Amino acid sequence: MAPAKKRNVSSAKTTEKSAKTAKIDLSSKVESVLESRKCANDVFDMLEFLQSEKEKDVIDAVNACGKLFCTLLERKELLRGKLPGEEEALKGGYNAEDKYRIFMRHRYNSCVEILLEHLDHEVYNIKESALCCLMKFAAGEGQHPLEDLDWSEHYSFPRELIQAVVSRLLSKTSDNSLLISRLQEFLEMEDVRYYVMSSICENVGKVMDKNKGAVVPIYQNNVFMLMSNISMPSQESELTNFMVKQEAKHEDWKAAKLNEHKRVFERMWLGFLKYKLPSSMYKKVLVILHDSILPHMSKPALMIDFLTAVYEVGGAISLLALNGLFVLIHQHNLNYPDFYKKLYNLLEPSIFHVKYRARFFHLANLFLSSSHLPVYLVAAFVKRLARLALTAPPAGLLLLLPFISNLIRRHPSCRILVHKPTTEDETLEDPYLMDEEDPAHCRALESSLWEVKTLQKHYHPDVAKTATLINTPLSEQEDDISEVLELTTFELMERDLKPTQNKSIPLEFETASQLLKGGGDMLGQHFCLN
Repeated sequence: MAPAKKRNVSSAKTTEKSAKTAKIDLSSKVESVLESRKCANDVFDMLEFLQSEKEKDVIDAVNACGKLFCTLLERKELLRGKLPGEEEALKGGYNAEDKYRIFMRHRYNSCVEILLEHLDHEVYNIKESALCCLMKFAAGEGQHPLEDLDWSEHYSFPRELIQAVVSRLLSKTSDNSLLISRLQEFLEMEDVRYYVMSSICENVGKVMDKNKGAVVPIYQNNVFMLMSNISMPSQESELTNFMVKQEAKHEDWKAAKLNEHKRVFERMWLGFLKYKLPSSMYKKVLVILHDSILPHMSKPALMIDFLTAVYEVGGAISLLALNGLFVLIHQHNLNYPDFYKKLYNLLEPSIFHVKYRARFFHLANLFLSSSHLPVYLVAAFVKRLARLALTAPPAGLLLLLPFISNLIRRHPSCRILVHKPTTEDETLEDPYLMDEEDPAHCRALESSLWEVKTLQKHYHPDVAKTATLINTPLSEQEDDISEVLELTTFELMERDLKPTQNKSIPLEFETASQLLKGGGDMLGQHFCLN
């Protein structure tokens, strides 16, 4: 149901009433309108309260209008089909019944328009009440359509009302995150979710094209919040919760098909991500990409353009982009030959000082877990990490050294870096090329891990002890790095400064129990011996 461009609301002066009196009057007016058509004009008073400056009056009016018009929808007392103007209805050859339905349909349109405006109200309770009332109207229109049905595609679902709600939620000037989260309850319904996604596709294209692709931070944040609240089903058998149950041809309805949900879900995200985003939003998208977006797309490989473009942003964003690429490579057979080259070039001194350090090494450990990687590639990573270790803080070293040991365990051929044979005439210059971007040409296998040997004399005893372990034969069991992923310098200092508990020192194998027992005999023997 499309909201009317103009609303016809009585211009009578608003009376000053208490909230309690207003509630009683509104309830009685609803009953009188439903009982007798002679009281139809009382609906103007309800619409007047709907525009009150008092929060309680507005909420009471929202509840009253919701009860009134939902009942009228059930009774089919709102005109169905094309709505003529009120002046035209008075002049035309309409009977009393049709005139009443036309009159109430215009009042309904006015109510919907006011409720849509209230979605931008400064008081959250009013916005929430308006949203819930509009969704009740959507359910009522679904069961008792006001427009001619389009059985070929959309059946009796109130698409235009949902589009109007979505358009208001996706504000360009106010953050609607809290109100959007309130919509989560309705997004659990299959048909609501389907048409909300369709509405987002249309709205994003229209707004972003109008702004010529420029960043619109508040609007794009609202869009992201709405899309990230959408939980997609994984199997078609899960599509059971509908707001509007189609009595005929329900199985042929697009909203009842999982493939159609995936198609519009994919179109929604691709349409949103093709435009430039605020820099902070790239992280938000990439964090949920592999769990909440890629598994529900019909063609996940279509995300390759977005991921390769985002990689160029640099820093932690590049790492998160590589995580998405890794999923596409291993789960969707995407061919991306530069993946490990890009990961290699992310290894810089700054990785020990960024917010996503733990996530970086967790993902890097995942990326390098395959035992089928070529030895030259693993050796390049081992050597580059060892070189970075020379300037890393102690907390980073306690993570980095076990990480290097684990790589050597997985790829025994890299042990040559630890036990590098030397000759007397060999030069002391390290052949490793730190500035080489291609790991295939950095000459890592020609070098050795002298950096780890150097760290065996580190000022921090824990680092020195960990570095010394590489001299011993490495066990087959890998070191668990999960405990040190989140280790910070502050935590390390707290651990070092924490006083150690004094443990009792054992002096004998068996505790003495009879030394001072026996009285004078034992003491006498002692004195006699002396």
